[in-house]
Amino acid sequence: MIVMQKKRKQNEKEFGAWEELHHGGRRYWYDVKGRHGWIARYVKETNRDEETLRFYQEIYNAQGELVEIHQKYPTDTGHQKLGEGEKS
Repeated sequence: MIVMQKKRKQNEKEFGAWEELHHGGRRYWYDVKGRHGWIARYVKETNRDEETLRFYQEIYNAQGELVEIHQKYPTDTGHQKLGEGEKS
């Protein structure tokens, strides 16, 4: 329990923003603004024990639309561009 609390505090400090998930885990994120108005959002999803389930990057264009996802963990899938029907 203490290890989980320590991991949770570390994730809270590192990411700065989070939401509770229905299974007791959390989704953490932080944004990095690019020079041309785009935003890269780094997202980490954990289980209730704060073990990483998934880590990925979301790319938003200057209009705030999600245009790419790059899953890095558990499997690196590379950048996946989203089609017109997948943006919402």
